Amino acid sequence: MFPSKDETEITPVELQTLLTGDSAPSFHLIDCREEDEFAICRIEGATLIPLSRFAEAGPEFLKGTERPAVVYCHHGMRSMNATMYLRDKGFPKVWSLAGGIELWSTQIDPDVPRY
Repeated sequence: MFPSKDETEITPVELQTLLTGDSAPSFHLIDCREEDEFAICRIEGATLIPLSRFAEAGPEFLKGTERPAVVYCHHGMRSMNATMYLRDKGFPKVWSLAGGIELWSTQIDPDVPRY
C-alpha cells in the first residue's frame, strides 16, 4: 500500500513490500541519478531518468498514466526535488524513497554496492 498523498516519502521497507507484492507491476520506479551512478548500482526494475533531463523527461514519462511512481536517488535529496516537481506538474501519486539507494542498500539489499 502506498503512503497517503499528503506524505512525500516512502521507506525502503514500504518499497520492498510494493516490489514483492501484487502492486509490483502497477507502479513506476524511477531512478533520477545520473548515468554513471546508475552504472554502479540500481534497484531492479527502475527506469533511469537523470535529474539533469528530468524537467522534460519526467512528466513525459508519466503522461497519460494513472500509475503511481516512486523516485529515488543516492540519499533522497534529488528524488525529493523530482517528486515535488512532478506533483507541481499535476502528478499527485509520486513519492520519494527516503534515504535513497544508500538506505536501500543498508536496510534491504546489501548486495547493492554503496558509493
